[in-house]
Amino acid sequence: MRRASGGDAVQPAPVWETPPRLLVVDDEDTVRGLLADALRFVGFTVTAVGTGAEALAAVRQDPPDLIVLDVMLPGMDGYAVVRELRRAARGERPVPVLFLSARDAPEDKVNGLTLGGDDYVTKPFHLPELIARIQAVLRRATGVPAEGVLVVADLTLDPAAREVTRAGRPVRLSPTEFKLLRYLMTHAGHVVPRPRILEEVWHYDFAGDTSIVDTYVSYLRRKLDAAEPKLIHTVHGVGYLLRAPRR
Repeated sequence: MRRASGGDAVQPAPVWETPPRLLVVDDEDTVRGLLADALRFVGFTVTAVGTGAEALAAVRQDPPDLIVLDVMLPGMDGYAVVRELRRAARGERPVPVLFLSARDAPEDKVNGLTLGGDDYVTKPFHLPELIARIQAVLRRATGVPAEGVLVVADLTLDPAAREVTRAGRPVRLSPTEFKLLRYLMTHAGHVVPRPRILEEVWHYDFAGDTSIVDTYVSYLRRKLDAAEPKLIHTVHGVGYLLRAPRR
């Protein structure tokens, strides 16, 4: 963990009605302790454990608002923890997970996101960036503005009920997938650039890296565009367009 200094000083988290409850899971005692203290300092309520089994027990006893999860854990690794959490959710809204790992290969990040992680941060991490990304995941998981049902062709999205259907069939989406789809449907018929999607959906500028946008659009396509007609279109060199089929 890299300490903040000078202009990178850690700022308090936004004021929440109730301080978000985080579960930190890391088998390194020093990292776990420092991270838990830093997150408490900026206003979070933090529980810290050192193994995957302890993490699952903690979630069953008192589900947190977000889990900061190491991948390389003794016994049950972080990927296995997420698999079990998603299995146990049984259609209910799963607890958001931010992976925090020294494994920085692209395939590790893709694997973590594919399993259902909401973000993936590599070690050594920059504390202000980690806090910003935790806040962004929490906003994505809880902040859905009030609005009416969105409809594009046979695709519908109900923000209040957090339900999506295509051709009358329900589609299960992660919190981030849901927010991305809502943004695309809100701007249906218009090309939205990747950097704008990154800013509006993730609430954070990933140093100009828009690859996470492409990754999540591919997830939506697998779930929504498996059959014709396709609704999500790539505008090469620019971004994406969601529109009804042309007649």
